Amino acid sequence: MAEIGVAEQALQFVPARPSLRARALTRVVRLVVKHWPRNDMAAVVRRSRRVFGLGAPLSFLHTAGLKVEQVQEGSVRGEWLAPAQLEHNASVLLYLHGGGYVSCSPQSHRAITASLARLLKGRVFALDYRLAPESPFPAAVDDAAAVYRWFLNNGIESENIAVAGDSAGGGLTLALLLRLRRMGLPLPACAVCLSPWVDLTGKYDYRNRQTCAMFTGNEVGAFAALYLQSAPAESEEASPLFADLRGLPPLLIQASSTELLLDDALRLQERAVQCGMEPHLSIYPGLPHVWPMFVGLIPEAGLALREIAKFVRETQRQSQLQGA
Repeated sequence: MAEIGVAEQALQFVPARPSLRARALTRVVRLVVKHWPRNDMAAVVRRSRRVFGLGAPLSFLHTAGLKVEQVQEGSVRGEWLAPAQLEHNASVLLYLHGGGYVSCSPQSHRAITASLARLLKGRVFALDYRLAPESPFPAAVDDAAAVYRWFLNNGIESENIAVAGDSAGGGLTLALLLRLRRMGLPLPACAVCLSPWVDLTGKYDYRNRQTCAMFTGNEVGAFAALYLQSAPAESEEASPLFADLRGLPPLLIQASSTELLLDDALRLQERAVQCGMEPHLSIYPGLPHVWPMFVGLIPEAGLALREIAKFVRETQRQSQLQGA
């Protein structure tokens, strides 16, 4: 098992300790989320959609000064976000939101996608993929592959595409890359996994069961069952941690030192190294799961988003030079 800090990159972004605002926010998150009743998963899904969707009606506050365009073309649903003064029209970031495959939407994650559109000075497409349990595995992977093919069919070159996602969206990011490789399609320039959920087996004994402000270890298997239903959790598109990752594009992994999915991030970094990759791993101390959602409230959110933007810009530039 990789130890914390072995492969940390871009240390100029990672603070030595959590800020006062971050510590206060973590306490609030723990009070709101971690003490939910867990014995009725249907109720948990309803509550997840209600609580994590609270920000959607106010999401327009994040998009001030941006162009937002809703898209629904066949199986492709989502939204474009772009600065009014677009500097990098050719470059695209495909963002896959988290939510345990059962909740959230492009609107719920505009704090992240709008911030990245501004930082990248380019276009971000937030995919509105189908959710479980109504649309179980592999519906989310099918939708992600459909939008990627849609990009290619509309003249967007693969070297100009980056893919990023948080939590379940981080696992979906890798599942998409594996699907594209299997289909023989050109891979994107890079991928970013923020607090990724890449092991859906529910068998792992997480070190941060107590320190995580949001989840307990038992929930991994419960949420996975809602998404997978009859599909095996060990399959590579369900749990990319167990896949052969050779040949995948450059990878940035971010996680908090105290969140449940720190182990998934560490194990993913270790697996990627075993497969010949050189992943960038940044571990931010003492923060809630997917802390960039709190941009504007805690400084670490802005730091993480700037690290993502720097990584995407640099890897896209390298990919474009190689493709020229």
